[in-house]
Amino acid sequence: MSLGKVLIVIGDAAEALDTMYPLHRVMEEGYEAVVAGPDKRVYPLVMHEIPPGWDITRESPSYHLAAQIAFRDVKPEEYTGLFLTGGRAPEYLRYDQHLMAITRHFFDTGKPVACVCHGIEIIAAADVIRGKRVATVLKCRYDAEFSGATFVNENCVRDGNLVTGRTWHDNPHYMREFMKMLAAVASPS
Repeated sequence: MSLGKVLIVIGDAAEALDTMYPLHRVMEEGYEAVVAGPDKRVYPLVMHEIPPGWDITRESPSYHLAAQIAFRDVKPEEYTGLFLTGGRAPEYLRYDQHLMAITRHFFDTGKPVACVCHGIEIIAAADVIRGKRVATVLKCRYDAEFSGATFVNENCVRDGNLVTGRTWHDNPHYMREFMKMLAAVASPS
């Protein structure tokens, strides 16, 4: 029996470790992970790394992951939590008005949201991080600050219903907190 549903947002070029670790972690704890994208189809994930001597990220092909539902068909009230992955996908996902409405629902209702790396571009575009403390990959610091948030260079930053991490290197830190947040909703005291 599922403890609730967690919406996992992906698109073309979502980062593989940013996505797969949280996807499996959520299922491991007994939640139903529902993968959503702009359309119900298979999306190519990518691997991001900064090779020795490089100043920027190199992108390589990785796994493929199917979205079980399109953003336009999501009923956010049916979900316990929201996970926003990184990679290049958020660069274009932030223009999807269905995803913006979903994202705002989670902040309006105070339900748990986890966000890593470039996922900050989605919550920045939804205009839900003003006055919040957030972590993100350093090259997205501007997105956070321009949107009224305070950038914090830590592996796990929680502010209200939002927990953020910088990159997949931070998965164990911010995901531990996200799981606590989901558990508090699943069995309120």
